[in-house]
Amino acid sequence: MRPRVAIVGTVGLPAAYSGFETLAEHLVRYNERQGLPAQVAVYCSTRAFEERPAAYHGAELRYVNLDANNASSILYDAVSMVSALRHGVDTILLLGVSGAIALPFVRLFSRARIVTNIDGIEWRREKWQGLAKWVLRTSERIAVRWSHAVVADNGAIVDYVRETYGVDSAMIAYGGDHALSMEPGVYEGLPDRYALALCRIEPENNVHMILEAFAGDPAMPLIFIGNWDRSEYGRELKRRYAGHASIRVVDPIYDVATLRTIRAGSAFYVHGHSAGGTNPSLVEMMHFGKPTAVFDCVFNRKTTHDRALYFSDAAELRDVLQGAAANPDAKIGAEMKRLAEEHYTWDIVGKAYLDLLRPR
Repeated sequence: MRPRVAIVGTVGLPAAYSGFETLAEHLVRYNERQGLPAQVAVYCSTRAFEERPAAYHGAELRYVNLDANNASSILYDAVSMVSALRHGVDTILLLGVSGAIALPFVRLFSRARIVTNIDGIEWRREKWQGLAKWVLRTSERIAVRWSHAVVADNGAIVDYVRETYGVDSAMIAYGGDHALSMEPGVYEGLPDRYALALCRIEPENNVHMILEAFAGDPAMPLIFIGNWDRSEYGRELKRRYAGHASIRVVDPIYDVATLRTIRAGSAFYVHGHSAGGTNPSLVEMMHFGKPTAVFDCVFNRKTTHDRALYFSDAAELRDVLQGAAANPDAKIGAEMKRLAEEHYTWDIVGKAYLDLLRPR
């Protein structure tokens, strides 16, 4: 009999967001490619979808009439898990710790196996303060204590969970090979040689640092794609740098084909994330085999296996760029691609998850 698995903690499918939604998308696609060895149900928010199909790539879609994000995410996840238990699932995959407060009750009233991906040590992020930080940290503690298995997406998080809670977690990262699956689109006016940065415009992604480096006589122009109008931080940076000769500030691009064209045409990739474990945009870009400079933090070093170029401030990034321009080294890009193919494909990730989700 096929194991019955419920995926809880995402907005739902089809994926229209990054992160956990993309993970859920590729897990059900992998399960389908393997001949549906698991009977999978994915919980979705009715408020995120005008069309609500009953199934998607062999997975059942079940809908909850609550918002999946913000404060309501706790109730959304809890209601989803109660529904999963009523359907007699063998395993619940909980993505994120928002609903972890319900796990002791799930364990009390069910024999279902609980596997939780605890995400990227969310409570440490600067954007969370006060009560929100306390709730996230408490939820993380509950998730580790009451899950049968914990998933960490980065070796640094594996170390953190072991040192903090004395628990060994399964290290399963993200796939990035889907970034190459779409035929290239059209994007006019790209320079012959340019660097690329792509992220949410938040202080922890060191957007200001990257822009400062490229504003000071850079070795090549920068195309920086992000949600600039989402916050005052982004709007201020856009006002300050949008007219700079060496910087092109670009609003979000959601068309995958167009994004592939811009990524493939770049000569260099700059990644400023400082938190959150293994970042999907980094592993996606590694598949393009571009020389890569990343902000020097333990998460990024683990992801790139200490094989990229590293910077900790604008001056260091400027030096890295000048060195790369004066002495181009294709070996760094080739090494990024090798690492991506060896560690960050959805077949590798899908197999690891399905193995972990099997009832014990």
